Amino acid sequence: MDKPSLAVFESKQIRRSYDENSETWYFSIVDVVAILTDSANPTDYLKKIRKRDSELGSYLGTNCPQIDMMTSTGKKRKTLAGTVKDILRLIQSIPSPKAEPFKIWLAKVGHERLQDMSDPAQSVDRAREYWQQQGRSEKWIQQRMMGQETRNKLTDYWKENGVEKGDEFAMLTNIIHQEWSGISVKEHKNIKGLKSQNLRDHMNEAELIFTALAELSTRQIAESDEAKGVIENAKASKKGGAIAKKARLELEDKTGKSVVTGENFLPPKKKE
Repeated sequence: MDKPSLAVFESKQIRRSYDENSETWYFSIVDVVAILTDSANPTDYLKKIRKRDSELGSYLGTNCPQIDMMTSTGKKRKTLAGTVKDILRLIQSIPSPKAEPFKIWLAKVGHERLQDMSDPAQSVDRAREYWQQQGRSEKWIQQRMMGQETRNKLTDYWKENGVEKGDEFAMLTNIIHQEWSGISVKEHKNIKGLKSQNLRDHMNEAELIFTALAELSTRQIAESDEAKGVIENAKASKKGGAIAKKARLELEDKTGKSVVTGENFLPPKKKE
């Protein structure tokens, strides 16, 4: 986990942490409970509701990690945290007049995931509009969207075949990336000078194409091998990445240019 910060809902603070590997915000569960219930002791309230609702208790225990977050005393302590999806599950078990406005708030700070879930076309249109505003060419946008479609088909396969948690997705993605590019996702972002930004939004044409080739190859190999679970899909990920690696090395040998570069689309730094 990285980048701890605070979000604000109706003047009340919610601790959150951004995971750069999975590019996901995690919110403090107890802070959300405090806002929804106005409880004087939200920690106690959470314990009681988890005991009363065994299904919720099992869900939170399985899906929500413990993340270091700052307490009111200025010390870091492990705190139960959840994604937008996890918070929505929590809201189902806490009747509160603040539920609907809180969902709207989540839609904004959680990368507008609520709208995407109800109407995926909105996500596509919003992405295209964003890239256009950032000055991307139509050719780049088309390649980016085709690559995303390839990515979605791969993650759909993972979901249907025993890969469930976000950190498992991140691990498999990193295996593919490490294999085809020779560096991890985090190292690639560092080369480009990125922090919380999406790496794929700052890839050049070649990087997008080789990423898509690696993920396409991974899915087809996984389907052929009928890969189940993380371990078998990790093997398929390594094989799929290796196919793109071979193509990358051949291209670099012919052109004398590295496919992986520090190019990005970040705005130029302002002079002091």
